[in-house]
Amino acid sequence: MSTKGQIRREDIELLAPAGDWDCMRAAAANGADAVFFGVEKFNARARANNFRMDELPEIMAFLHSYGMKGFLTFNILVFESELDEAKKLIDACVDAGVDAVIVQDLGLVRLIREISPDFPIHGSTQMTITSSEAVEFTKPFDIERVVLGRENNLKQIRTIGEQAKLPMEVFVHGALCVSYSGQCLTSEMWGGRSANRGECAQACRLPYDLMVDGEQKPMGDIAYLLSPKDLAAVELVPELIEAGVTSFKIEGRLKTPEYVANVVSKYRRAIDKYFDGDLSAPSAEEIRELQQSFSRGFTHGFLRGTNNKQLVEGTFPKSRGVYMGRVERVLRDAVVCRIEAPLKRGDGIVFDAGDPTKKEEGGRVYDLRRQGIKIEGEAQEHTVLEIVPGRNDVDLRKVKPGDRIWKTGDPALDKRLRQTFETDKPYRVFPVAVHVEGKEGGPLRTRWTDLNKGTTVEVASELPLERAEKRPMDRTLLEEQLGRLGGTLFQLEQLELSLEGELIVPVRELNRIRREAVELLAGARPKPPVYEKRAVEVYADAFRPDLKAAALAAAGVRSEPRLTALCRTLPQVEAAVRTGVALIYADFEFIKQYPAAVETARKAGKRIALATPRIHMPGENGYHNHILKLQPDAVLIRNTGAMYFYMRARAEGVVAPFPELIGDFALNIANHKTADLFIEAGCSLVTPSYDLNAQQMIDLLGKADASRTEVVIHQHLPMFHTEHCVYCTFLSEGTDYTNCGRPCEDHRVSLQDRIGMSHPVRVDEGCRNTVYNAIEQSGAEYLRNFLELGTASFRVEFLEETPEKVEEVISLYADALCGKISGTQVWRSLKATNQLGVTRGQLVQ
Repeated sequence: MSTKGQIRREDIELLAPAGDWDCMRAAAANGADAVFFGVEKFNARARANNFRMDELPEIMAFLHSYGMKGFLTFNILVFESELDEAKKLIDACVDAGVDAVIVQDLGLVRLIREISPDFPIHGSTQMTITSSEAVEFTKPFDIERVVLGRENNLKQIRTIGEQAKLPMEVFVHGALCVSYSGQCLTSEMWGGRSANRGECAQACRLPYDLMVDGEQKPMGDIAYLLSPKDLAAVELVPELIEAGVTSFKIEGRLKTPEYVANVVSKYRRAIDKYFDGDLSAPSAEEIRELQQSFSRGFTHGFLRGTNNKQLVEGTFPKSRGVYMGRVERVLRDAVVCRIEAPLKRGDGIVFDAGDPTKKEEGGRVYDLRRQGIKIEGEAQEHTVLEIVPGRNDVDLRKVKPGDRIWKTGDPALDKRLRQTFETDKPYRVFPVAVHVEGKEGGPLRTRWTDLNKGTTVEVASELPLERAEKRPMDRTLLEEQLGRLGGTLFQLEQLELSLEGELIVPVRELNRIRREAVELLAGARPKPPVYEKRAVEVYADAFRPDLKAAALAAAGVRSEPRLTALCRTLPQVEAAVRTGVALIYADFEFIKQYPAAVETARKAGKRIALATPRIHMPGENGYHNHILKLQPDAVLIRNTGAMYFYMRARAEGVVAPFPELIGDFALNIANHKTADLFIEAGCSLVTPSYDLNAQQMIDLLGKADASRTEVVIHQHLPMFHTEHCVYCTFLSEGTDYTNCGRPCEDHRVSLQDRIGMSHPVRVDEGCRNTVYNAIEQSGAEYLRNFLELGTASFRVEFLEETPEKVEEVISLYADALCGKISGTQVWRSLKATNQLGVTRGQLVQ
């Protein structure tokens, strides 16, 4: 059903990225309604220039003067030792009147609500919110808006909006992460730079070899198996509005101000066209200009559903610009090409021979010829041209017929875009209504109303009105004098006169009135919102060290800590039940195997937990209903949508006894406030985030209830978790799960990196892929530290291990837990990486 009759133009927000002041100006000049920006280190773009905390009042005054909103990105995990510093930034945001803060960490959400009950919070896409249940989980914290996962399609977006009834923000343009935001651990595993800390090293943009059943599959020029094209949904603006999207978000805090100006102006035009009743598609020229600013090739992402082949082409990982065509012949000083887009002297080009890992020839266009005759101006598409590159730019001996040509730069376009924000004029103006009244002998009274903001100011003449002998003031004169607002933020929209008789005051007096009114109106625009603010002690709710021992005893901490095992195959479960582990987790690719796992555990008298998928989409509750029917002893919860489902099921008494709920690493618990939040929501145990190194884990366990935590001490780190299916894309003629033929049931795929390590790729019930690190890691060296802090449970996780290996690994960790062998002996025996989370930390014994 169309919402066109219910939604107004002013209900739609165009949200632009701002990595620096020029980008912020470009957004203002080209029609953005709001910007998102980061300050210093607490944001998901640590490599952007970012702003300083002391600039916040200036930033907000600038934005509010133009009627725009400013959202601060605080979309990373916050470690225990950083909470005090995080509080200072939130305090500064509240004081400066920031319009909202975009947050990933639910512990930070809790802290913000302790500081201020009414300061607006937006749930970041890093929260991995992809269902209405996940939205419902956030509602007790009065989160004002959520940014949905980029993997949600239009139908799901509409469903979530209708069910959750909360404003939705959706990415419409820019780079796509191949992994679900908030669920990528690759960057930190390989480079020590966490994506959950704003330091993504873009491992998805690297080349990989596809290994199928242990053999390398020939892929021709396809090497970038995890590098998606860029999102461009400008054609889908009408559908997005009618699906209930209220905020159109443009990615790009690392991009140039020209990019911001270009993309914002195109989406501004598309939104305005819709409300003007014009549903025509963007022009070919508009699409080309978008591609010119930045493009790895455009796609609708997942908005129209999953199409794995369109999402990842695999031939190049970086921006290419506009496709011009292929080299037909190479001349002494030029190449011949039938161009597919306009081209002119000065444009940048690159020759693509199909291997972006090697140096590519490229430079500026020096001349254009047609059959040897030089042409002036811009050549249009479908023209056969001789393109002459600068002599020092391109070695034509390395260019071959068939090479693709891309236009990588357009100086004329960049100049036009810069002119929009490199100007002394205001970036936008606002309508004012002026009421003028007076009578002879009294002052001329004027009342000025900013129609956009609703502010009214009054200014009266200092000289009295006199009877006019010749030319009395009339509408024409007053419109001319009071309407001389060029160079200000305002323009005269309405003029109402209530003058008694034929009157006059000096023109200089009218000019003074106008200047004073403008100053007052302009001063009223930047006034920030005022929020309630409380004094807060960050660690007031943490376990006090002097009460720790008593608290642990009161909680009934076992004298012997327990060991648990996560298994991914039935033979592994059958091996684990023969050991002394206290609980076995079944985390299988296909749910149809779960009944056999439950039966195996029951026969052996072992407790068993079933794992949920890491993602929860609309319409996927059948998975969780099936888990409840199997009546496991526990459920391993991996997302807030699932958490809400089980909270509601428990409250409704769906099954009895209800299984224990255990929060897994994917909930991104990095501080005691997040841990407490999930325990209060109903988790008996929580698993800290894999983003924590050993020292950060100890900091967390020192402030949280360690008796309610389970530390994963051995695992193959799950690096990418993605909607993009490698099996479907490269082992099938199909495009999604409906027509791929399910090659995942017959083959085993891994991705081999540049140093020869093969990283296994596994699917889940929702056909999502997880890429696991090739080598397992062990945190055995830190067992003593964690035991001293009262940690209740330690988990070992298996991936492809044989039953014999499962028993060996469990035996080693059991011996280490009871002190028979050292942690060092464990990881050396297993040839595992001596690492916990991101780095080894500072606790090596």
